[in-house]
Amino acid sequence: MTLDLPLERIHRSAFKAAEATHCAEEQGKFWEMHDRLFENQKALEPWSGHAEALGLDVAEFDACMASDRHAAAIRKDMAEAGKAGATGTPSFVLALTDPEDAQKVEGLTFIRGAQPFSAFKAQIDAALSEKAAGP
Repeated sequence: MTLDLPLERIHRSAFKAAEATHCAEEQGKFWEMHDRLFENQKALEPWSGHAEALGLDVAEFDACMASDRHAAAIRKDMAEAGKAGATGTPSFVLALTDPEDAQKVEGLTFIRGAQPFSAFKAQIDAALSEKAAGP
């Protein structure tokens, strides 16, 4: 699962960039917009220029951006990330889902920041070992 966590205190346009990815998603180009915005962090506006470069329907994209229709979902993601302890990106929660109900998740470990594979492997191995040992 991915959550939006625009870091507005670091980048004043982060929230609008998150909205732009979701507006592009409506036209099947979420990751393309995501990647383009990361590549052009110093030249984000006008947003429609990125939409045009990706071959999106610019009028539809602009209408989406003006509507703020994704703002509530992004704010909800930000709140959820905050509850989990995420203060920056990337952040990861290593967790298990209940085999009977995939909506039930047991969080095991919180991993902050970009980490090497070995850090993830160590946490996963420890969690699996603990789970195998049982209660």
